[in-house]
Order: sequence, then structure tokens, then C-alpha cells
Amino acid sequence: MPIKIPDQLPARETLQREGVMIMDEKTALRQDIRPLQIGLLNLMPNKIQTETQIARLIGSTPLQIELTLVRIGGHKAKNTPEEHLISFYQTWEEVKDRKFDGFIITGAPIETLAFEEVTYWRELQRILDWTETNVHSSFFICWGAMAAAWHFHKLPKYTLPEKAFGVYRHRNLKPASPYLSGFSDDFQISVSRWTEVHEEDIRPESGLELLMKSDQTGVCLIAEKACNRLYIFNHVEYDSTTLAEEYFRDAKAGMPTRVPHNYFPGDDPSKPPLNRWRSHAFLLFGNWINQVYQTTPFGVSDIGRNQTRERLTA
Repeated sequence: MPIKIPDQLPARETLQREGVMIMDEKTALRQDIRPLQIGLLNLMPNKIQTETQIARLIGSTPLQIELTLVRIGGHKAKNTPEEHLISFYQTWEEVKDRKFDGFIITGAPIETLAFEEVTYWRELQRILDWTETNVHSSFFICWGAMAAAWHFHKLPKYTLPEKAFGVYRHRNLKPASPYLSGFSDDFQISVSRWTEVHEEDIRPESGLELLMKSDQTGVCLIAEKACNRLYIFNHVEYDSTTLAEEYFRDAKAGMPTRVPHNYFPGDDPSKPPLNRWRSHAFLLFGNWINQVYQTTPFGVSDIGRNQTRERLTA
């Protein structure tokens, strides 16, 4: 089944060109099927790029997905046209009475700030609390994962002496996890962050399970079975050129930056970068969508009704 997104969303043309199946709104209405309701709280500055990256990954499964784009209501985006936000996004206040099978919260380029210093921290806290009753399964990415891990478990983040930046080898620590079905024993993932969480801070009683780590950049993916949550601290969703765009942007601005690790052939920025993480990005999101489908209530209105909640198989 294809992904259902607004007919005029800029991501549509890109996804169709790549062969991702797109369903128009008229066709979706004719099908007698309940699509999975997936919300995307997009905190990234370039919202059009990020929504395309996420739609690409969740649109690759055989299930019908209806994607709802969500934004923070009290924060003004600087890098996305206002008309795009008005046309395609709803504020969280506008969707807070809805139920979602899955809800994704992205990263944001504010990771060196203390959480309490983020201008929209209080609204984000309300959203995180809301996911406990209105969302079956949550997927937090990079800063979004750090924020959620701090909010729910007081898992601290630590500032790195230099940016973790590049493509790094990671190890599959739990091959039996349904989230890692089909994963190699080791694989490569793109990393771009100034902070990290430490494995020793993950308390056994927290219910957090470490699924992926890198010997060089540390913790990558954590699952929380009891609440159907995934926390990923790196960027499997990135396009092939995203790290290059970050590198050239920072270099042009005169910021101290190094060539991304294991990214450009021969570490030569004049050569096109190689994408070494794409297949595992599709695997991870496909596994997550499958787990959501297998365990979410038949009626979307039943999500959150049972306080013990349906739990994903670990």
C-alpha cells in the first residue's frame, strides 16, 4: 500500500520520481481500509527536506499510511515559508484531540542548550506527556530522542569536545529484536551531533534496552517495550548529501569543522559522497511500522483507552 500525503506537498514529486507509491486523497477515500495514522512533529529548520526524508522511509512499507505534519504552535520557523506551514502543517494544539498509531519527533539544531532553555520546552513536555495517552508507539530522533529520554527517564546528555560527524560503524546488540529484523551484525549510520548519552546511565529498572551502539560514537538506538518507544540518537533518515551540505555550510561560515568521517571517497570533499546507510534506514522504519501495525488497536479511537496498553513484542 502507498503513503497518503497532501496532493500539493513538495515531497510528492520527489517521492514519485524515486518510485515511492503515493496515493491521492480521492483514491484513499475509495478504499475500505483503515490506514495507519502517523504524525510527524517536525522540529528541523528545513522542514521540507525533513518531511521528504521521513515520508520516503515510512512510504516504503506494504501498509497504507496517512501522514500528518505537525509543528510547535508558539515557535516561528525561520527556514520554511509561512505559506508552506499554513498549507500543510497543523499545530499540536490543533491535533491534540486526535489519536495516532505512531508519532515521530525529529531532532533540532539546539542540542547544546539545556533543555529548560529551549523556547518551546514547556510545549514539548506537554506533547511528550500527551503521547502516553494519544499515541500507540513513539519514535524519537536525535535531539528529539535526547529530549524524550530526559523527560521520561532523566537520562542526561553530555556535550562532546568536538562534533560527532560522519558515517560510523555500529553493532547489532540484539539480533532478536523485531526492530532489528534483517539487520547485519554491523552496519554504518550517519552521525551529526554535539552531544551524547552514556550507556552507563541507562538503568536496568528504567525498562530501556540498548539495541545499537558504535565503538566510536556510543549509544545509537534504545527501545522501551512498556511504552512502545524508540529512541535513535543518529540520522538514518539523512539523504546522501545531507552531511555534505552541513560541512560546506559550516566551512563557508568560518566555523571550525572537519571533513565528515568515512563519508567522502578518500576524504576528498570534491568527490560525491557515498550513501552507506540507506538500506538499514528502510529496514528500521519498516520494522517499526510493522510493529505498530501488529499491535495497535483495531479502532484508532481505542488507542490509550487501556492504561496498561498493548505492548510491542521485544
